[in-house]
Amino acid sequence: MSHVPHELSDDFPEAAETIARLKQENAHFARLAEEYHEVNRQVHRAETDVEPTDDFTQQELRKRRMALKDQIAAMLNENA
Repeated sequence: MSHVPHELSDDFPEAAETIARLKQENAHFARLAEEYHEVNRQVHRAETDVEPTDDFTQQELRKRRMALKDQIAAMLNENA
């Protein structure tokens, strides 16, 4: 647990242009990216005790973030 937000641009630096393009051109990708951003912020706020949560909730948020990241990675691979 690093207490550092997992931004898409940090996780996929080589795909920065593709991320920007897909956010503009693909409504599904834009929705996934926005949801990832929201869940990522919830995880970060929970980890840093800005909004404390129990361990189960944090674990579920992390699982949701990973599932979204996997979907985003698949779309980036398809559009590279």
